[in-house]
Amino acid sequence: MAEDSDLERTEPASQRRLDEARKKGQVPRSHELTTFATLLVGLVAIIFTGPDLYAAMKEIMVTALSFQRQQLISTAAMGEMLFALGKIAIIALLPIFGAVVLVTILTPMLIGGWLFSGEALTPNFGRLNPMSGIGRMFSPRTIVETIKTVLKSALIGGVAAWLMWQERADFIQLLVMPADSGFGMLWQMTRHTLLLVIAAMAVIVLIDVPYQLWDYYKGLRMTKEEVRQEHKEAEGDPHVKARIRQLQREAARKRMMAEIPKANVVVTNPTHYAVAIRYDSKMRAPIVVAKGAFLLAERIIEIAKDNKVAVLRTPPFARALYHHADLGEEIPSALYTATAEVLAYIYQLDLYRREGGFEPVLNTDLPVPPELDPENENQGISP
Repeated sequence: MAEDSDLERTEPASQRRLDEARKKGQVPRSHELTTFATLLVGLVAIIFTGPDLYAAMKEIMVTALSFQRQQLISTAAMGEMLFALGKIAIIALLPIFGAVVLVTILTPMLIGGWLFSGEALTPNFGRLNPMSGIGRMFSPRTIVETIKTVLKSALIGGVAAWLMWQERADFIQLLVMPADSGFGMLWQMTRHTLLLVIAAMAVIVLIDVPYQLWDYYKGLRMTKEEVRQEHKEAEGDPHVKARIRQLQREAARKRMMAEIPKANVVVTNPTHYAVAIRYDSKMRAPIVVAKGAFLLAERIIEIAKDNKVAVLRTPPFARALYHHADLGEEIPSALYTATAEVLAYIYQLDLYRREGGFEPVLNTDLPVPPELDPENENQGISP
């Protein structure tokens, strides 16, 4: 039972799944909303541009039904007249077409937002499979769309038929009316019919938009197993993350070991801790280039000796550096004096080895603040 519940799509789609669907061009859309908005805006545009549109149509009809002798004998004159009439029609209809095209583009963004997906334009030859096509023909979505189309047609057709039946006497009267008054009455009847059709479309839109949103999010629901898998992928596999951290530590350790030959001195505890210090005239203060404890400390000491880097036994100073100095950073200011004494000793030792003279002696009581030495702080003693 638990396995069956894990395979049921009961969980809402995650943001990642929604983003992936959007990249594929899958967003909620309502064709009924677009149709409704197009009809409404088109009707409003016709109402506002009605006088100009009527004047343009009247001019076209009068000109088209009036023949001049030059037009009868010259095809060029006839072409010029047709071009002029076409220009008049285009200018009169352009505001209506512009408004309709604009609302057709903008309306889908109301529930799905702006979307341009190249992936949606990629040919999908799998959709050419006849069996898949038959399956889609009898899918629940197709059945619902078919029922919706039938109901929509019945509603809109019924409203239009009912209105025409109510105004049948006016339709018959148009046959005996003068052209100007007849056109005016026909426009009023057409406008009335379109308004009722748009009102019927509004009812359809109020039903279709919530349904399309529900159907879209229902189709993207996830199983509990998919949610767990996505969470694991987002957080990262613990084994992979542990391996990455291990590789990062190994890489950092290799970089650290490569810096030891450049150090001036390595101070030790003598075996518990080892810290390598480097300083030159371009630095504001000495920096720690390597540090480690136990086996790593032994490896630091071994590399230092192999590269003839001085190794000094300074337990309090080594402990203080290990615990309070970050790798690659300057040493704490409280240890400047002790560090200066160690570096001065190293300089004197190098000078002695090159030129001879008196062998320098390192001060074993380096000025290390007690609060920086963990053993002094915790136990009150220093080995």
